Amino acid sequence: MRLEFIPQRLRAPLLAILAGVLLYLSFPPYPLWFLAPFGVALLVVALQMVDRLRAGFGIGFLAGLAFFLPLLPWTGVYVGPGPWIALSVACAVYYGLFGLLSRLVLPLRGWPVWIAACWSLAEFGRSSFPFGGFPWGRLAFGQADGWLLPLAALGGAPLLSFAVALIGALVVYLIQRPARSAAIMAVAGLLAPFLLAGLAVLMRPAPTGPTITVAAIQGSVPRLGLDFNAQRRAVLDNHLRETDKLAAAVRAGTARHPDIVVWPENSSDIDPFRNPDAYELISDETRNIDAPILVGAVLVNDNLTTSNTVIVWDPKYGPQERHDKKIIQPFGEYIPFRSFFALFSDYADKAGNFVPGDGDGVVHARGVAVGIATCYEVVFDRAFEQSVDNGAQLLAVPTNNATFGDTDMTYQQLAMSRVRAVEHDRAVVVAATSGVSAVIAANGDVMTRSELFDPATLIADVPLNTHVTLASRLGPTVELLLCAIAIGATISGTAQRRHALRG
Repeated sequence: MRLEFIPQRLRAPLLAILAGVLLYLSFPPYPLWFLAPFGVALLVVALQMVDRLRAGFGIGFLAGLAFFLPLLPWTGVYVGPGPWIALSVACAVYYGLFGLLSRLVLPLRGWPVWIAACWSLAEFGRSSFPFGGFPWGRLAFGQADGWLLPLAALGGAPLLSFAVALIGALVVYLIQRPARSAAIMAVAGLLAPFLLAGLAVLMRPAPTGPTITVAAIQGSVPRLGLDFNAQRRAVLDNHLRETDKLAAAVRAGTARHPDIVVWPENSSDIDPFRNPDAYELISDETRNIDAPILVGAVLVNDNLTTSNTVIVWDPKYGPQERHDKKIIQPFGEYIPFRSFFALFSDYADKAGNFVPGDGDGVVHARGVAVGIATCYEVVFDRAFEQSVDNGAQLLAVPTNNATFGDTDMTYQQLAMSRVRAVEHDRAVVVAATSGVSAVIAANGDVMTRSELFDPATLIADVPLNTHVTLASRLGPTVELLLCAIAIGATISGTAQRRHALRG
């Protein structure tokens, strides 16, 4: 790459920024998934231009800022730029750590593999720490339309991210190593992920269970923003009204009768167990539609904490099993060290007082085992891993995106649900208060979807799968193995670097 017209000290930083921009453009709503490997490739080239570990960290950190700042503005749309910038900086630190580790492994033979493994290690760290981690922006989640998506069925999101990073590193290796043997090795490495993805498609078995009809209700909200639920009864009424329209269409013969209806997260912010009116309205509607409704509700506990809950509301037996959201959002649904952060922002007092649940991630509606990942939970591998381990035949993502306005957040989250569908070979029903709602086939295709802010009812026939993919069986094993490889390479690189310095 000829960069003679750019001052030498600026070349690596500029490439790092460009790398972050390309990575951002590979994510929804942009249909440019193929840019991700080139983003990684540019970052690798930038890291090759520096030698000191501190400089490696700086180059990675700069790329991280160029990626996360445009990716995450939805986190501050109603609370100001402070949380958005703070979160972007915190996430960029992990890109900085990737840059530092990369400087240690770049001198090793076979460095493209070690670079990709270090990317996996950095993603693992960001997905785990602090406050439970923040996996948003993993390379895998930009690949819902990509050719490598079937890899998710073999090793989940970690393998998909690794493959994208490996291809990016191999592109650099191929360009920089003109020798025939090196070129052959690089081309073989580039083709391997695509061949493996094709193999995953061929290995995918036919559906193993019956087909049912599901409906996702998007009732919309009276207003967007943090106070979307100021008219809580209006939100509930909107979902009752949309479900009532479906019931009327079923009776008229213009719509299929659903076996299960999914309402969004926060579709009833009125606790139906403390408010008899809400209880009766929901009960009447389940009888009207003659199908169980998965109701997203906020329940007030005896100790005045709250639970973000999905309740199976049966037309004959009323409320049955429930899923209390287990992975709750820090600085949104709860504030860690609330008194400390209240010193910096008045919004600390507006955050919820939610507590995590302890269920198994599955509820049963008319004999169907439905895995639940409520909104934020879908970004974490362990949510649906647990659901499938406990027999889930169908997956559901009830979500409330009204608090993020007209931003890219909902499209990014939809892409995650598509990756999860392939990872576990299960259809996924996404029900959002204000959109985008969707029904996703087990191969990741969107069968039907809504638009933002419009009330909508989605109906689709989906199979109930019971077999378990390799990714589901392996769980976190693939990611831990990739992390172990990265640690081993880093130790080797550190030893080699110390030896070189002493020599």
